Amino acid sequence: MMLPYDKMNTIDSIERGQADHLISDQMKIEISERAQKWFEQEMGISGKKGVRFLGKVYGSSQIHEGFSVGLDVDEPVSPIGKAEYNGILYYVEDADDWFFNGYDLYVGFDEKQREPEYNFIAQNKEDK
Repeated sequence: MMLPYDKMNTIDSIERGQADHLISDQMKIEISERAQKWFEQEMGISGKKGVRFLGKVYGSSQIHEGFSVGLDVDEPVSPIGKAEYNGILYYVEDADDWFFNGYDLYVGFDEKQREPEYNFIAQNKEDK
């Protein structure tokens, strides 16, 4: 079950004023400061590569049973959404539209699990 944005305490730490980091208006991607630090420390990103969010088989998510969010370090080819924080690009490719279609992605950080936490917010199609 997907919770409405205003009810999701897991993304309260995202500073809404960081909307200037949004590069593409097809899909919004926002990353909390704590999650940004995790990606910077754990992913070993260099050059023109960035963090790619993708749909993967196994696991579960708020929007798909049997599928979860995967990560890769790669160069974007045909992104449907991207944002940049501290010189690191975060993006979703067109090939993963089947997974993310109709949703924006907000990445927080789960302090207990010590890993990123993915929250999906239904897009308002009238605003697009």
